[in-house]
Amino acid sequence: MKILWLNSGLLLPLDKGGKLRTWHLMRHLALKHDITYLSFAERGQRHEDRVGMREVCNALETVPRTDPAKGTLAFYADAAKHVVAPLPYAVGKYRSADYAAQVRRFLESGGFDVIVTDFLPPVANLPRTLSIPSVLFTHNVEAEIWRRHAENASNPFSRALMTQQWNRMLRFEREALSRFDLVLAVSEADSQTFGRLYPGALRRPVHVVQTGVDTSYFTPMPGNERRAHLVFTGSMDWLPNEDGMLYFVREILPRIRQVEPEVTLSIIGRAPTQAVKRLAEDHGIEVTGRVDDVRPHVAKGDVYVVPLRIGGGTRLKIFEAMSMAKAVVSTTVGAEGLPVTSGRDVVIADEPARFAQAVVHLIRDEGARRQIESAARQLVVEKYDWAAVAHDFEDALVAVRRNAAPVRLTA
Repeated sequence: MKILWLNSGLLLPLDKGGKLRTWHLMRHLALKHDITYLSFAERGQRHEDRVGMREVCNALETVPRTDPAKGTLAFYADAAKHVVAPLPYAVGKYRSADYAAQVRRFLESGGFDVIVTDFLPPVANLPRTLSIPSVLFTHNVEAEIWRRHAENASNPFSRALMTQQWNRMLRFEREALSRFDLVLAVSEADSQTFGRLYPGALRRPVHVVQTGVDTSYFTPMPGNERRAHLVFTGSMDWLPNEDGMLYFVREILPRIRQVEPEVTLSIIGRAPTQAVKRLAEDHGIEVTGRVDDVRPHVAKGDVYVVPLRIGGGTRLKIFEAMSMAKAVVSTTVGAEGLPVTSGRDVVIADEPARFAQAVVHLIRDEGARRQIESAARQLVVEKYDWAAVAHDFEDALVAVRRNAAPVRLTA
């Protein structure tokens, strides 16, 4: 097949969960299919990132774009322009006449068998009707993320702004899903949420492509653990991650310290906001920013924590930690959509006191921790290697090209 793949940015560096998921799927697809990748590229994008993309696509086309740094005056000025715009900010900021023109040129060439739109933003640049079979690859239910933003907003102004964006995303997401021949989701939870929020909008049932993990890369590193050391990894300019860590340090960590005063925490991930950077002023908390390799940092953890209150899709970070045989304590939202069982391969706890209690238990009870670590590694190795996931994705593309519904696989 000749696949036209649309995204809002290059996949390299691989510093976000959505980038990792797409990279691994495209890496396997590129072994058999011809992929043309169209995205924006930041001015000053590293040359090696562009060169590296050739590992997963045959042709790369980019449209220049600069996103103002979060927290700057330019960022707030840009966001303000979208307050009165009809599109949600997360989509509207990617509208581009140049991007839309390039899409039209590709479609008019008649050289593609299927178009894959990765995440929602590129939809803003598509023509009203598509001349070839079309797939929307969703990594989250975007409206649900904004709903949770609104629910967790700390003041009335923020709550009103988030509610506005939530309502706009509801309208846009509904219309977007209705335009594609097939919608792919990354979890059964997301599939069910799409059906609940947008009944009648879909041309055929959502197809679920499970999350995977590179089990040969994320392997256990025994003997590196530091007692009572906690680890979190993620893009720290993504609001759900920022909110999760501020919440953890404010509401959960003090409870852990009451009984484990020497506990330490590493927050690993790109572009920490100023609020996250300030957490490092607290004794025992490290904020690293971007690292070349997360594995040595994860390996040091006694317990891996995922205290998210906002989000959607699935958390690749959890599968990566599980693949490294780490005991994970997560909120329900943090592990949403993953086929895990609390008490067997992870521990799920929502209230601050219960979350803290679960972490302390795993720190102190080595036998219980080792049992969860072993079960976690076994689960991902046996069922969720990327090769199997990519094969399911490929089958879905082949089916939609034939105007058929893809076969739903069971775990």
